[in-house]
Amino acid sequence: MAGKSNGSQALVGVIGGSGLYDIEGLKGVRDVRIRTPFGSPSDAIRVGRLDGVSVAFLSRHGRGHRLNPGEINYRANIYAMKSLGVQRIISVSAVGSMKESIEPGDVVIPDQFIDLTKRRASTFFEGGIVAHVAFGEPICASLAQALAVAGEGVGANLHRGGTYLCMEGPQFSTKAESRLYRQWGVDVIGMTNMPEAKLAREAELCYATMALATDYDCWHETQESVTVEAILATLHKNVALAKQILKAVVPSVADAPACPCHRALDNAIVTAPTSISAAVRKKFGILTRRVFGPKKGAR
Repeated sequence: MAGKSNGSQALVGVIGGSGLYDIEGLKGVRDVRIRTPFGSPSDAIRVGRLDGVSVAFLSRHGRGHRLNPGEINYRANIYAMKSLGVQRIISVSAVGSMKESIEPGDVVIPDQFIDLTKRRASTFFEGGIVAHVAFGEPICASLAQALAVAGEGVGANLHRGGTYLCMEGPQFSTKAESRLYRQWGVDVIGMTNMPEAKLAREAELCYATMALATDYDCWHETQESVTVEAILATLHKNVALAKQILKAVVPSVADAPACPCHRALDNAIVTAPTSISAAVRKKFGILTRRVFGPKKGAR
């Protein structure tokens, strides 16, 4: 189906990163495959209920971890979540720590990003329509607060705030790069939250990240440089903790009030409405419907 949920609606979306390929406790589960104007998402979206709340779960890399960070169709993933009625997205992501105080196994709730990706489509708005959304505060503050409270409630060693640097990958950093990022004041480094967060803002969705520290990248003088083996050794415990946090946070945000994130396109679309073709309006459907209203004849 294209841009429709076929009755499978969800309020909260979860995008699972490395190691998190499913959510335990989902009831009434069904897999929904969605075609979008931007291609196919990473995988079927698993829709179910968690403690009575409708949740949509998407494995960012695909089940079995088939997609590297640069191959992920971020636009299709976010569009598909929007089409299911999702209003808030919780991103779960494995990251490297760039600070001594953030140890492997810790949880970070970032509030800023640095985007060093190079080859990824980072906007929906092109090909006949242009928009410039505000992104000075790239994380939804209320959703981040809920994540932090839930994490502390289950006993996580949690850090509120911090800067997530998103690199292109899939290779890890050089030592020179890692040392440079530390000079910039970066807290964690990953490969997937950009352009995901930008697209969520364009889609008028709340977005916050639960960053799971697995290693010290390659800057640390006494710790081994990051390897897949080192990441996997920590990831198992991290994922178990992430599932506890998700179970605690989902009910707390299901009935959250409307958020400024949901009006991100107000005054952001600069293309004159008369210059937007019918084909473009149709393509952008669910993304711009609130701004332009339903198309004529829609019910």
